[in-house]
Amino acid sequence: MEIKILELTENKAKFVLSNCSPAFANAIRRIIISEVPSMAIDDVFVYENSSVLNDEFIAHRLGLIPLKTDLDSYVLPEKCKCKSEMGCNQCRVVGTLDVEATDSRKTVYSGDLKFEDPDIKPVTDKIPIVKLEVGQKLKLEVHAKLGTGKQHSKWQPVSTCAYKYMPNITISKKICDNCGLCVEACPKKVLSLEDGKLKVVDLLKCTLCKECMNVCPKQPPAIKVEADETTFIFTVESTGCLPAKRILVKAAEILKSKVEELSKEAKGLG
Repeated sequence: MEIKILELTENKAKFVLSNCSPAFANAIRRIIISEVPSMAIDDVFVYENSSVLNDEFIAHRLGLIPLKTDLDSYVLPEKCKCKSEMGCNQCRVVGTLDVEATDSRKTVYSGDLKFEDPDIKPVTDKIPIVKLEVGQKLKLEVHAKLGTGKQHSKWQPVSTCAYKYMPNITISKKICDNCGLCVEACPKKVLSLEDGKLKVVDLLKCTLCKECMNVCPKQPPAIKVEADETTFIFTVESTGCLPAKRILVKAAEILKSKVEELSKEAKGLG
């Protein structure tokens, strides 16, 4: 198996995974989406709410605000030694929100949430929660906990996690007369005519739509597009709760632990 990094930033990773099966690639994708933990607001205790939105609606909006996550300082509630429904400092962090519109209409933003742990905070301060008219107030307490996407989508650490097969484009020099119809038909501009010859200029953009084959006047087509089922182009975009690199490393660790556990069980059965 080989990995080639194409792009790596704080919130985005794009890489080529080769010499593996579709089952393995999909296992990585599913673990990233559903099993890599992240922090999200789970419990909301409303003390005062005179806004136009009811308590449940506000609680739902709060839960979907992505939070910066510290996987080293907190544990999943089900793995915490406290075994408490309300949690402890090891498995939850407390935050408060206390906003009142006194002189004019006021928008309550995610930045108004204040957590006892300064490392836990919304990924951006500009997510609107509710608008308050003059005299209205919103005061509440929240408990943020680690969770996984298989429990609820608010714990998914990624906004995008997808892969596609690596395209394999073959141009027959004997058949192709460089008419250029395939270049015009390609929606992603993968092909180009350079010095009167057809060339592949951006293979990674190919979506395997095969429009180039469909418009080719030659029979059989002078161009052939196939999928390499052992090579995959991955795109992973974090919500901002964790760096993209940390998400990938954590997913690999989870997959490794699952394989080790399965191996032990298999030996036990033998």
